[in-house]
Amino acid sequence: MGKAVTRVRPEPNLTLKEPPMYRVIYINDDVTTMEFVVESLITVFNYTVDSAADITQKIHVDGSAIVATLPYEMAEQKGVEVTQMARANGYPLVIKLEPDA
Repeated sequence: MGKAVTRVRPEPNLTLKEPPMYRVIYINDDVTTMEFVVESLITVFNYTVDSAADITQKIHVDGSAIVATLPYEMAEQKGVEVTQMARANGYPLVIKLEPDA
């Protein structure tokens, strides 16, 4: 029988950092329809019809609105998804990401 070998396991580093959060912001324009904005909020961000309509109105009145605050990778993916939908439908909708301070 062989000799028993004792192995020392290093302590795991349990200080995980939360991923940085980013705001997804819709910017108002004179071409993109309110119907498209509502539909994109429902489809991509899972808003209800009523809350999507409320946010769309805020974008229209204020010129922009934060539609979500997500980890960077998710915010970027959703921003790209909405931008691609907008371009496919001929809309110039601009989506901006900024760090959530």
